[in-house]
Amino acid sequence: MKIEAIGDKVWSLRAWLIIPVTVWITEDEEGLTLIDAGIPSMADGILKFIEQRGVPLKRILLTHGHSDHVGAIPKILAVHPVPVYVHPIEIPFMEGREPYPGRKKAVAFTAPGLIRPLETDGSRLLPVSGLQPYHTPGHSPGHTAFHIPGSGILLAGDMFWSRRGKLRKPMFTANMQQAMESSRLVDELMPTHLEVCHGKPVRNAAGQVEALRASVLPKEDSSHAANHRP
Repeated sequence: MKIEAIGDKVWSLRAWLIIPVTVWITEDEEGLTLIDAGIPSMADGILKFIEQRGVPLKRILLTHGHSDHVGAIPKILAVHPVPVYVHPIEIPFMEGREPYPGRKKAVAFTAPGLIRPLETDGSRLLPVSGLQPYHTPGHSPGHTAFHIPGSGILLAGDMFWSRRGKLRKPMFTANMQQAMESSRLVDELMPTHLEVCHGKPVRNAAGQVEALRASVLPKEDSSHAANHRP
């Protein structure tokens, strides 16, 4: 596992399974927050990093509930029984009550009742431990990106993937048009450091995202405005 500091008390932890799989850890005065839980083989590396920091893990936040984002949860919770949060829209799909869009069968990726909904104020997602969540549907119904205000860092999950520092449209995405509309969050936040689960960081995402949308969306939709308040 490769561990890299990407900001002030912000780390990426990356492993490889055909393609790279990345999770993130942030630290504040309360303790550590894990964003995404990767694949099962990442559990030992994540636990070792937490132990080395000597700071308690307080929570796990998920960008969404696909298997490569929740795999290490059982082993981590066996050591650190902390709450796990995701956008409320995502929970029925994670628990196997509904099939993810584009899939024929419902599959349970987590046990019923294990995952808690991110807190909201109406339709707005509330900040969590210095992170501002934004609902970014498309790759999955409840996909959520996490912005670290004041840092320039956006933890974008599977909003995109990247190759050689270039944005690519998300893989295995049932609603690509919705995903591209969600990408307007990059126009709004103008991150200087965009992290994706699959691929290396993107330094100039705001300079790339419009061209990516134009290459994916029908011409008449490429300038469509969308509202991306959290």
